[in-house]
Amino acid sequence: MHVPTLEQLQRIASYTVSHLPDDVFDLARRFESAGHELALVGGPVRDAFLGHASHDLDFATSARPEETERILAAWGDTHWDVGRAFGTIAARKGDSVVEVTTYRTDEYEVGSRKPSVEYGDTLEGDLTRRDFTVNSMAVRLPSLEFVDPTGGQEDLAAQLLITPAPPEQSFDDDPLRIMRAARFAAQLGFDVAPETMAAMTALAPRLEIVSAERIRAELERLLTSRWPRKGLELLVYTGVADIVLPELSKLQDAVDPQHRHKDVYEHSLTVLEQAIDLETGPDGAVPGPDFVLRFAALMHDVGKPATRRFESNGQVTFHHHEVVGAKMTRARMRDLRFDKQSIKDVTKLVELHQRFHGYGEAAWSDSAVRRYVTDAGDQLERLHRLTRADCTTRNRRKAMRLAAAYDDLEARIDELAEQEELAAIRPELDGTQIMEILQIPAGREVGAAYAFLLGLRMEEGPIGEDAARERLEEWWSTFSGR
Repeated sequence: MHVPTLEQLQRIASYTVSHLPDDVFDLARRFESAGHELALVGGPVRDAFLGHASHDLDFATSARPEETERILAAWGDTHWDVGRAFGTIAARKGDSVVEVTTYRTDEYEVGSRKPSVEYGDTLEGDLTRRDFTVNSMAVRLPSLEFVDPTGGQEDLAAQLLITPAPPEQSFDDDPLRIMRAARFAAQLGFDVAPETMAAMTALAPRLEIVSAERIRAELERLLTSRWPRKGLELLVYTGVADIVLPELSKLQDAVDPQHRHKDVYEHSLTVLEQAIDLETGPDGAVPGPDFVLRFAALMHDVGKPATRRFESNGQVTFHHHEVVGAKMTRARMRDLRFDKQSIKDVTKLVELHQRFHGYGEAAWSDSAVRRYVTDAGDQLERLHRLTRADCTTRNRRKAMRLAAAYDDLEARIDELAEQEELAAIRPELDGTQIMEILQIPAGREVGAAYAFLLGLRMEEGPIGEDAARERLEEWWSTFSGR
């Protein structure tokens, strides 16, 4: 990968910033006319050095929030309060969305989940309180003067994450920066300075004061970044994963010194990378970056350490690790306050990821294929990719055999889908028809009859309403629940 020199980065940044929308320069002149400073700060400046322009722009100003709101109201199509307590007001004009925050200093007090905020007086003071030097650069507008009090340009050229203040102080002031270090490593592909890594390890327990929602947000950003493996390995290496995602760390406990089975930790990271390679473009079945697929790939084997058994014949087994892993994944996602749908989708994939194994040795009936599709439901496309990604064997012939077997399964699914509506398999008779045919009210017996017809549909495919009615009446005559 080509790494630009500092001089090249500076030229790129100057060009990118000079081509900001005219509306942004208009906003800067309004602040200037009111006697206030306005500077583009943080991520947009860092990205400008990398040649990336952004429509979501972060600014710092000497103006207090009330004055900022007055200027933004006159400038924008609309404006809103993002966090007045933190000095932040946002606005939109055309395609440009801006957030403007008053210069500030903030820190966490012991035992607090939220920082105490005090307004600052200078741009340089505001920049030095930020998380990493590469995020501590600014451009004063409209003059286009670059401000870099912490050497962020040099660190950007070196592709290195360093805190402006001593890392122990920085992470103690805001423990979430520990997670952000891993996230930026994954997002930018940068390395973390050794002293910063050491502080991550030492201060990791401080993450306990940070809300689960904020940790979850950083984990999501990490996993949907370009190089998630880099960030995850950093979490594990520093011991941070022991606190935020201990299931990942514990995969290392399943390492077998005698090499009777593969390294589950390395395997899981490889599966993640292979799943990412199988994501699609925006118009495909699984547009990347796809958090659900990626997190399922990472967590698919977390049940193995708890289920590993060394048999008398020398074999190693992990019976039902997919079931155990799904339960562990569900518990972790609940602790991290994930939404219910994400929890449902990820755990379904973890629980089903083993279902395909054995297909190559014993041909599945059409019934088994239907059940596979029905159980996967709306996660079928992701399950296809997770199952394929789960093959990390170095045995080329075995890998080709597994790929061919799954090709065959997908072909059979497509073939059956042409004949039947696999995505919405239902019995030929619904609940109302069952009650009319059997002359029974709504209740447990209707549910049992529906389950019988669904099983029949799975086993035999479409048989038509008349045949379904006949089979239902036969079943009812022998139903033991009456």
